[in-house]
Amino acid sequence: MGTSTIGFSITDQDRARLDRLAERLSGGNRSAFLRASLSVMESIERANRLRDLAVIAEEHAAERGVTDDNFLDAIKTSYKQR
Repeated sequence: MGTSTIGFSITDQDRARLDRLAERLSGGNRSAFLRASLSVMESIERANRLRDLAVIAEEHAAERGVTDDNFLDAIKTSYKQR
C-alpha cells in the first residue's frame, strides 16, 4: 500500500487538541491517529445511515398500519406469504 503526504491547516487550539489526542491514543503519531480516526468516523457514518434507514422503515410501516403492538404478527404474516 502506498502512502502520500498531505497538508492541511488547523488552528493553534486545534493543533494542541490534535497533539494531545495523538499522544494519548497513538503514542504521539499523528498519522496513526488520523488513520484510526478515519475508522471511527466511518463507524459513525454507518450508524447515522442505519438510523436514517430505521426512520424510513418506521414511516413505511406506519403507512401500512404496522404498530409496535402488531409488529411481530406483521413479520409472521410476511413470512407465510413467501
